[in-house]
Amino acid sequence: MNWTDLLATRSSRMKASEIRELLKLLDQPDIISFAGGIPDPNLFPVQAFREAFDATMTGPAAAAALQYSVSEGHRPLRDWIAGQMARIGIPCSAENILITSGSQQALDYLGKLFLSPGDTALVTWPTYLGALGAFNAYEPRYARLDPFSNQEPDQIRHEAAAAGGAVKFAYLSPDFANPTGETLGLEGRKALLAQADALDMAVIEDGAYQALRYDGSPVPPILALDAARAGGIEATRTIYLGSFSKTLAPGLRVGWVCAATPVIQRLVLIKQAADLHSASLNQIVTDAVARSIFDDHVARLRATYRARRDRMLAALDREMPPTVSFTRPEGGMFIWLTLPTDIDGAELLARAVREERVAFVPGGAFFADGSGGNTLRLSFSCATDEQIDQGIARLAKLLKS
Repeated sequence: MNWTDLLATRSSRMKASEIRELLKLLDQPDIISFAGGIPDPNLFPVQAFREAFDATMTGPAAAAALQYSVSEGHRPLRDWIAGQMARIGIPCSAENILITSGSQQALDYLGKLFLSPGDTALVTWPTYLGALGAFNAYEPRYARLDPFSNQEPDQIRHEAAAAGGAVKFAYLSPDFANPTGETLGLEGRKALLAQADALDMAVIEDGAYQALRYDGSPVPPILALDAARAGGIEATRTIYLGSFSKTLAPGLRVGWVCAATPVIQRLVLIKQAADLHSASLNQIVTDAVARSIFDDHVARLRATYRARRDRMLAALDREMPPTVSFTRPEGGMFIWLTLPTDIDGAELLARAVREERVAFVPGGAFFADGSGGNTLRLSFSCATDEQIDQGIARLAKLLKS
């Protein structure tokens, strides 16, 4: 049987994640990998989770942990998240929170909610590869997101209409973005909201790395700015995505959406049709661990990752030829390199793995149009000092050759 003949047209836009494939290199012990972009498993709060699982399964919550639950998510966890949102300038209630199976699921739901075939999504250039993967199934057209663009809103709308759709949303990760590590400043966030008003579109703010700031002054979330000018969250056009994957543990797949209740209510309908609700046990345990250790644990992560970022920046300063430039992130997990235009990142990766046993992510995967071939992403989150020094020296040696 030829299954291809039965597939929906959208399936042609579904591609394997280059990052997921590169993670397989981590199983090769002689590879120095800067590819993963994953939290260091040695920093997971294993004991706290062990105690929380034991307490949940031996107490009165055991039945609830193993039972079906409401699609919106575990109410105590939603209450705790609402408190965290208020701490970063986003006053809201549990009714503004939906628990998802990681923020990746939220991206898929938002693509399903907003995008019809041919609609336009404005994304950064480059942008998070997982967002492109989530949105691709809904057959959008991508255009470059630039809050400071001189392009008239009417022109953007005309181009979207010519492609057979409308401008639906802007997507970005404004704090320590994946893949560049860059942060959008206050004026850029205000300009983006003005652009969103002019185009009457939504803004999807991916806050996966928001808690991992190492230096510099915090910038208010876009949703916080939106709520302040609108007089409350119910009048906003911004949708905030959060996750415990980079702070507590990714394996439990617990994330959330924070938005005006009309958006949450629509997403709940999608959740009901997709998987009913995220795992009850994981939500209850995450709530217990977050309430007991979150601030102290995140402070430990910041100290560790800050030192690794500093080590990698020092190695890049020391080893890289002057033809290579790179970002200097104030937080997150990534540094973005721009190489001479005649160097292809994918070809460089093949040689780096074969000759120097070093891995990274070629930058072209993060561009909606496949450009950016002379760029690459390095992650410092899981690397030791020795691996950073040796790996950057090996990569620089290859580039110099």
